[in-house]
Amino acid sequence: MQKIQIDFGRSRRGSPWLGRALLAIAAVVCLDAALTYQGLHTSLKENGARLAQRSPERAAKVSPQEVAAVRETVERIALPWDELFSALESAASDKVALAAIEPDTAKGTVTISGDSKDYLAALSYVFNLGRSDSLDHVQLVRHEPKANDPNGAVSFAVSAVWSAK
Repeated sequence: MQKIQIDFGRSRRGSPWLGRALLAIAAVVCLDAALTYQGLHTSLKENGARLAQRSPERAAKVSPQEVAAVRETVERIALPWDELFSALESAASDKVALAAIEPDTAKGTVTISGDSKDYLAALSYVFNLGRSDSLDHVQLVRHEPKANDPNGAVSFAVSAVWSAK
């Protein structure tokens, strides 16, 4: 086996110009960054001064009807939708298809319209909705057989008090 001589203390002679060139390039990059920062800082101050001098524009006047519409929308968004949808999902049936869900925020009620394959399926759906915790006073308010359906399909509407518990 041969002995390997490793000398970590010996200095290598590199190009004396390489280090100086890298130092010069770094200095140019730092100078460019400083000048760019100075320009952006000055521009920011000028834009801030212009913005401060600008007079605030008056807000557009809002009609009472628009305020009422916004208030109703906010009330609808704030309703406990999760409880309603979980009640609807728990009462779901293959024989019933929902057509509309119409909440009335002023009264705290919801009207659910749908179609069922027969009258018994509609009644079963109303019964299942009545068993949910988030709907009270569930009532079948309208039902009518579909005119052109020989199988006895029924259109119905259910009214319920919608409460968050």
